[in-house]
Amino acid sequence: MPENTCSSSDLPIVIVGAGPAGLMAAEVLAQAGHRVQVYEQKPSAARKFLMAGKTGLNISHNEVFEAFVQRYDQPDWLKPMLAACDACWIQDWMQGLGIESYVGSSGRIFPVEMKAAPLLRAWLNRLKTLGVEFFYRHRWTGWQDQQLEFLHHDQLITVQAKAVILATGGGSWARLGSDAAWIPLLQAQNVDIVPLQPSNVGVVVNWSDFMQPLAGQPLKRIKAWVQSDNSQERRVYQGEAVISHYGLEGGLIYRLSRELRQQFNACESACIYLDLLPDLEEVVLAQKLKPVAKQSLNNIWRKAGLDQIKAALLREVLAKADWQNPQLVAAMAKCLPVQVKGFRPIDEAISTAGGVSRTALDEQLMLKHKIGVFCCGEMLDWDAPTGGYLLTACFATGRQAAQGVMHWLAQG
Repeated sequence: MPENTCSSSDLPIVIVGAGPAGLMAAEVLAQAGHRVQVYEQKPSAARKFLMAGKTGLNISHNEVFEAFVQRYDQPDWLKPMLAACDACWIQDWMQGLGIESYVGSSGRIFPVEMKAAPLLRAWLNRLKTLGVEFFYRHRWTGWQDQQLEFLHHDQLITVQAKAVILATGGGSWARLGSDAAWIPLLQAQNVDIVPLQPSNVGVVVNWSDFMQPLAGQPLKRIKAWVQSDNSQERRVYQGEAVISHYGLEGGLIYRLSRELRQQFNACESACIYLDLLPDLEEVVLAQKLKPVAKQSLNNIWRKAGLDQIKAALLREVLAKADWQNPQLVAAMAKCLPVQVKGFRPIDEAISTAGGVSRTALDEQLMLKHKIGVFCCGEMLDWDAPTGGYLLTACFATGRQAAQGVMHWLAQG
């Protein structure tokens, strides 16, 4: 692509990154009549979005908004953006693309087809119809004389823009494009970056050799929590986890990511507590665990609801001398501590916490140290669990950045 030498009035608004946040920003701007160019370092758009949707695209969550916004670590900052892009808005937006959606029993919102690919195809077709131009295999490398610089097929090119939106993703799943290569580029502009940390990621547990053969086995229908200083603020979640060779993973563990990370950062250790049988009161469970003539301990535990995986966890934590004590076993089954020794690497995480600091941005998501440059999506310093929260915030901040660009341009 040749260097952009248009007059200032003809210059495009350039978006760096073709993920959900960047595409949403492009749509808002193009619908308002602006010339938009999207630059993406990969050969195609929204690769992480497609990967996330391979097993069922959970695009948002249909819960009470006040509860929804509290899933984020900075709810006061994100609330007005999320309010403009709530579950109803997202379902209407999908309908406009010809994508039917439904709300699952857990409140999660999915496209009826479940996959991300049909939605993405319809979205890209709409954007192209609106005149949005896409330039793939363009890696952003910074600025040169106030012009954006990209590396394309080993050639450096410069592009002029009347405004820029950075939607470059966080630092997880680098092979799909979110490689955090933007961090030194913004730090060179004196932009404050909160260090990235893995979120929605597996935790490391020092299992004994006895547990290793159970890797890949699910822990079904359990509750989990992280002990806080104030027990009244303790958040207990129910769901499933999976034993892995390194520790624990799965949706239930991911929901605890933020609390575990905060505890680990403060104490260099953390602990997950598990209720292995949430449907049974402790006293009832203790009664079921009482010795029965001619029945093995394994059989008693199994009949009480402790399957092979749950029984193995109990044996991992409880001293062998206590296995015959129904009160101690019941108490442990209802509050089993699992010591967390660390987290899996960022590149194995579903998302990352940290990024461009809130204080580095104005209310329109424009960088204070780089006028005319806006940021959105997962590269911003916010965190949320999986379950539609990540995508919703990417959509919402993408819309906000686009509206911020239009507001800034209108100011002249």
